[in-house]
Amino acid sequence: MMKMKAEKILLLLVCVSLFIFGVTAGPQTCPADLESDCSGSGEWEGEFFPEIPKIKYEGPSSKNPLAYKWYNGEEEILGKKMKDWLRFSVAFWHTFRGTGADPFGAPTKNWPWEDGTNSVAMAKRRMKANFEFINKLGVDRWCFHDRDIAPDGKTLEETNKNLDEVVALAKELQGTKIRPLWGTAQLFMHPRYMHGGATSPELGVYAYAAAQVKKAIEVTHYLGGENYVFWGGREGYQSLLNTNMGRELDHLARFLEAAVAYKKKIGFNGTLLIEPKPQEPTKHQYDWDAATTANFLRKYGLIGEFKLNIECNHATLSGHSCHHELETARLNGLLGNIDANTGDPQIGWDTDEFLTDIAEATRVMLTVVKNGGLAPGGFNFDAKLRRESTDVEDLFIAHISGMDTLARGLRNVAKLIEDGSLAELVRKRYESFDTEVGAQIEAGKGDFEYLEKKAMEWGEPKVPSAKQELAERHFQSAL
Repeated sequence: MMKMKAEKILLLLVCVSLFIFGVTAGPQTCPADLESDCSGSGEWEGEFFPEIPKIKYEGPSSKNPLAYKWYNGEEEILGKKMKDWLRFSVAFWHTFRGTGADPFGAPTKNWPWEDGTNSVAMAKRRMKANFEFINKLGVDRWCFHDRDIAPDGKTLEETNKNLDEVVALAKELQGTKIRPLWGTAQLFMHPRYMHGGATSPELGVYAYAAAQVKKAIEVTHYLGGENYVFWGGREGYQSLLNTNMGRELDHLARFLEAAVAYKKKIGFNGTLLIEPKPQEPTKHQYDWDAATTANFLRKYGLIGEFKLNIECNHATLSGHSCHHELETARLNGLLGNIDANTGDPQIGWDTDEFLTDIAEATRVMLTVVKNGGLAPGGFNFDAKLRRESTDVEDLFIAHISGMDTLARGLRNVAKLIEDGSLAELVRKRYESFDTEVGAQIEAGKGDFEYLEKKAMEWGEPKVPSAKQELAERHFQSAL
């Protein structure tokens, strides 16, 4: 009798414990894949990256691949927090639409949340994955092409409806902290744009491109975007034999003028950016490099309406260093944003690799610091995993590595400024102009007759060494 009573009490205690656990325990998370539907509702409530913690700063001695070694967002360097110097952004297209496909092989990426469709439902699922990724990475900006985040419909009206539905979800998921660094319209993938959008010889295509950009500016504005980018991947030519280049350039200018007018009409205060690239997919793209684009903007009276989004891989394709392109943009008052990536020097196309070269990152940050920062622009990781990198974890490792590299570049610039040797070498190289005659020249008062008289008075000039090797030694000492 006593034994039965004890068993009943024990059973009662077990039931109470299970009840209490069920009430107090938090909701279980589950991996967001097609085989794991925790909610039973057809769309899971679990995490997309359940095995990835929120990425934190652990310092240079950390061996944890899922931690920052050099990027500490709240740390102040040269009078600003690192996060304000760098203003990092995740590129939706490479991160969530990159498949690993290339001209010689099929896709290699098979992310667990993908269902093989390009439906609106799938677009919403990707958007949820995007914001979980951003939050775990600890950044508060992202970039997008319109057609990457929402699918084309059968008509422009249906396409806009699809975009509105996905953008509404993005707005909700952003909350008050996250916003787009920039948005843009994809005017290069659809067959209608095979001759270009703003430079197409077909009027109907020009009008369609204008409607698409109009909508993309609207949604960028709605999401609180800080900039809007024009990348003219098809705005160029394959052959001049069948191209009226002057007319196409005029059409491109009219298109950009209309974009400026519409931006102002709807009250969008973001910066309009043009992203130079010399070629690929066209043989010659009209915004070849920073200098060409600056000249185009001056010719058409648009110099005060646009700035440039410099991509490092595009710089090398145009035969320049990234440092050169950034300095050209800065000196023209046009540096607005940087697409942080690099190319492989052995490969002659746009490979969009994550920047991991510390010396290159230091050169980039030299210009950014001279520019006083990039705001309202920033660094967008227009970079993708290698075809052979197929783990979800690789998405995080790649971004962490890119962020750490640029953060280390910023720290190195602080060292160079504190040391002062490189700046002093440059100052001394030009010190002959820090004279009365030099001041007259720089003030535009050094006429040829006056300078001829001085040349005869001074005789053969003594030309000092440029000290390039010493400059490189100073630079390397900071790395």
